[in-house]
Amino acid sequence: MNIDTDAQDGISSAVTMPAIKRKPPIIIRVALGVFIILIGVAGKVWLTSLREPPPLAELPPLKVHVEVKAAYPEDCPVIISGYGEVHALASVAVTPKVAGEVTYVHPDLEVGKVIEDGELLYRIDQRDYLAAQAQGRAQIERLEILVQGLKQQYESDSKRLETIKRARDIAHEEFNRDKTLLKEEDVGSESMVNLSEINYRKAQDAYDQVQQAIDLYPLRIKEAEAGLRAGRSALELADLALERTEEYAPFKARIQHKQIEVGQAVAPGLIVLLLANDSELEVSVPLDSRDARRWLPFLEEDEAEAPNWFRPIALAPCRLSWTEDPSVVWDGTLQRVERFDPMARTVTVAIRISEDTGASAGRNLPLVEGMFCKVEITGNSLKSVYRLPSWAVTFDGMAYVAEGERLRRVKVNTVRNQGEDSFVDEGLNPGDLVVLTRLVDPAPGILLEYEMPEAAAGLLPPEKEDSSSSADANLGQTMDTAS
Repeated sequence: MNIDTDAQDGISSAVTMPAIKRKPPIIIRVALGVFIILIGVAGKVWLTSLREPPPLAELPPLKVHVEVKAAYPEDCPVIISGYGEVHALASVAVTPKVAGEVTYVHPDLEVGKVIEDGELLYRIDQRDYLAAQAQGRAQIERLEILVQGLKQQYESDSKRLETIKRARDIAHEEFNRDKTLLKEEDVGSESMVNLSEINYRKAQDAYDQVQQAIDLYPLRIKEAEAGLRAGRSALELADLALERTEEYAPFKARIQHKQIEVGQAVAPGLIVLLLANDSELEVSVPLDSRDARRWLPFLEEDEAEAPNWFRPIALAPCRLSWTEDPSVVWDGTLQRVERFDPMARTVTVAIRISEDTGASAGRNLPLVEGMFCKVEITGNSLKSVYRLPSWAVTFDGMAYVAEGERLRRVKVNTVRNQGEDSFVDEGLNPGDLVVLTRLVDPAPGILLEYEMPEAAAGLLPPEKEDSSSSADANLGQTMDTAS
């Protein structure tokens, strides 16, 4: 029953469906698309033919504005740069020369204070040394009296010797007479002769004693005089020790170090003060040994100088500037070579500051010991070199030259770079216009625009200027054609 119903429904739906429409062939559809495209292209061509082209404008060639400089060879002094610390030329360590207790100290004896030349710095207790001085003077006085007494006694005994000699001669004559009378005439007695002999012997002994004393007087006087000289030397030592109890400033001194107070016991060898003389300052500057060998102005060799040390150096001018404030500068003079450092391969030179380094209207601070400064030393000169700004020479040794209105690259040889300057000895000719403007990888032969520097005005004769202009014009036409 159900199967018959489903069959009837399918037959009825088939009767009621409309007839399916058939699509056109693909060739007709392609031909229709191509026809539409051709109509569009034909319309574009027709519309383009209706538009008139704009007139052609003649544009001037593009020129690069640059700054140029006329280069000429010159002798340029080499500036050797270095750094060093300022120090006082004279610095003295003060040590007590005698022992004792400090009884006086200068009221301004403090670190950083300045004490005038000749002022008393400190005093040591002088009582022991005053007593030694008085003792020495008394000893000298005693010895002077002794010498004077010996001289007077020498003179007196010399006069007595004549009297004693005469008494001896009389005693001798009396002894001989008594002896003769007893022997020849039997006058007198043996006891009388013996008594005469005894008197003679006594007179002779007195004469000999006085004579011996007189002979010793010169030696005794010399001995006393030697003692007198020793006493005077001892007095000088006492005076010197007394003088050394006081210490005076040897110059206008700045106190660098202080280790002394009133009541302190001091002894020789102990450093109690460090004094600096700021009237003369120096800077020790280490320089590269290669720069020192080539550029320091050594004098001609002198046989009188040490053969195994640097020759004397010329007093070359120098310029110093404080690294904390480079605008503040001082002048100095190259003095000498101090030492050679084998580890760093540097030569240390001494620069003497040759002017008043005090503060002025343009200087807030004076040049003082301890400041770290940059030093520029004027050395030997480079002969016949071209001075160019460092940016005018590329890292690969090329420079740009203006020839007429065109740019040309040239290979140059840089001898030395100094600050913002480069010194060139090869590759340029006198009067070449060197381009100073920084150019980033420019093409050779590009057009340039610049103002002719005064130093190069009138450099070329008229006919050469015309020929160079025509050459530039031909070069420009060639470049335009290539473009």
